[in-house]
Amino acid sequence: MIRPILIHPDPRLKKVCDPVSGVDDGVRTLMADMLDTMYEAPGIGLAAPQVGVNARVIVMDCAPRKGEDAAEPTPLCLANPEILWASEEVAPYEEGCLSIPDYYAEVSRPEAVRVRWLDETGATCEAEFVGIEAVCVQHEIDHLNGKLFIDMLGPMRRRMITEKMKKLKRERARRAEAAE
Repeated sequence: MIRPILIHPDPRLKKVCDPVSGVDDGVRTLMADMLDTMYEAPGIGLAAPQVGVNARVIVMDCAPRKGEDAAEPTPLCLANPEILWASEEVAPYEEGCLSIPDYYAEVSRPEAVRVRWLDETGATCEAEFVGIEAVCVQHEIDHLNGKLFIDMLGPMRRRMITEKMKKLKRERARRAEAAE
C-alpha cells in the first residue's frame, strides 16, 4: 500500500524514533508499504517517520532503475539499524529527500559504514556499505534520529528551503480542497 510521505516541516520528522521490539507481521507490513511508497515516489530510501510512523525502520534500494546500467531491484528492509563503525574518510554527495522534494545539496559523510539491523524475518544482519549505499543508509538512520540532511547546511539555506516547503504544503492543501 502506498502511504503519504510527510513534507518538511512536520514535527514527526524531528522526533527520535522508538526501537521495534521485534519483527512481527505489523513491522513486515510497514516494511512492504514503505518499499511500495519508496518505489512509487521514486526514491532510493525511506524511513518510517517519513510516513508518520515512530519506529526505527528503514527501507532502501540503490540499484539503478533506468538506462543501460539498470539492474534488478535489491530491496533492503532494516529494523533497529545501528552504525557500528564509520570510516575516517569522508566523501561529498549531492543528497535529496522525499520529504523535501526537488531540493538537493552536497553533504559530506563517511564514505563507508558497518551497520547491524534486523531484517524482515527478524534475523540479525551486519554489513559494510560503501558509496551511494553508505550515503543512503546514513541519511535514513539520520531520519530515525530526528535529523534531516538540510540540518547539515548553513542556517540561511536551511531557512530558505523550509520556507519553500511551507509554500509547497500550502499549495498542495489548496489543490486538495479544490479537488473536493
